[in-house]
Amino acid sequence: MPEAPPWRRFGRQDTQQGAVPSDPHRPYLIDQPQIDVVNAALHLRRPLLVTGHPGTGKSSLAYAIAHEMDLGKVLRWPVNSRSTLAEALYQYDAVGRLRETTLSHDQGDQPPDIGRFIRLGPLGTALLPGDRPRVLLVDELDKGDVDLPNDLLTVFEEGEFEIPELSRLPAGQDEALVHTTSGTNPQPVVAGFVRCREFPVVVITSNGEREFPPAFLRRCLRLHLPDPDEHRLRAIIGAHLGQDSVPQLDDLIQTFLARRAPGELATDQLLNAAHLRLGGVDLDAEGLLEAVLHQLGGAV
Repeated sequence: MPEAPPWRRFGRQDTQQGAVPSDPHRPYLIDQPQIDVVNAALHLRRPLLVTGHPGTGKSSLAYAIAHEMDLGKVLRWPVNSRSTLAEALYQYDAVGRLRETTLSHDQGDQPPDIGRFIRLGPLGTALLPGDRPRVLLVDELDKGDVDLPNDLLTVFEEGEFEIPELSRLPAGQDEALVHTTSGTNPQPVVAGFVRCREFPVVVITSNGEREFPPAFLRRCLRLHLPDPDEHRLRAIIGAHLGQDSVPQLDDLIQTFLARRAPGELATDQLLNAAHLRLGGVDLDAEGLLEAVLHQLGGAV
C-alpha cells in the first residue's frame, strides 16, 4: 500500500514504545481577523459558533486550539436529528445495574456501585472540574432538533448539570465514581452535581442549514471562515505537503479555482488531487480528475 496522505493518518501503535498517539496535529492556517475572534471567545469563556462552506476548516479549528494550548484530546459531539442534550451529558444503564444487583444478591455479594453504570457524554465530560479546560467540538449543530440550541442555554450559562440518579443518594453515600467519554480513569461526582471550574473551550460548527434562536446567538461569538483564495491555497498545500511541492501543482490549483463556485468544491479535494499528483498518479487519465474534484451539490 502507498503511504497515506498526512491528513488521513490515524493513531498507530508504536511497536517499540507501545504508545498510541492522541489527536494528530495537522497544520491550520487562518488570518489575523479570525484569530482575534478565537482569542476573544477564549478570554470571555464563550462558545464559538463557526460557519463556512464545507472544507473551510470549521471542525479542524477545535483540534488546532487544543494543540496550540496543549489542552489534551478534543471531546467531539457529532449532532444529528436524533441528538439530545441528555445523551451529551450522561447515560445511565438502569437495566445493567438491575441485572448486576440481582446477580450480586443471589451470590451473597454487595451490590455494585451505581457509578459503574453511569457514563458521561462529551459535554458532561467537558464540564468536569479541572485546573485546565477541555476542548469540546459540537459538530454540525444545525442538523439537530430545532429545540436543541435552546436546551443548551442553561448548561452553557451555569456550567453545571445534575445527575438525578446520584443526587437521590443519602448523605454520606452520595459520592460516586463515574466513567467518562474520553476513557480516562473514573471521576468522582458528589451529590449528583457536575460543575466546571474552568468553562470548556466550546467550538460549535454549522453549515447554515437552520437559523438559531437569538437567545442562543447572544451567548456565542460568531466566526465565519471564508473560502481560501489562491495565496491561502498555496500556503495550505505547502503546510501539508511541503513548500517544494507547490510549483509542481500550478495547473491543479488553477483548475480548482476555475471550477470552484461558493460551496461547490472543498479545499481537501484539492489536497487529494495534489497528493495523487505528487505520488505519480496520472490525473489526466479519463475521469480521474473529475472524480477527485467532483461538485458537492446536486444529485449523485
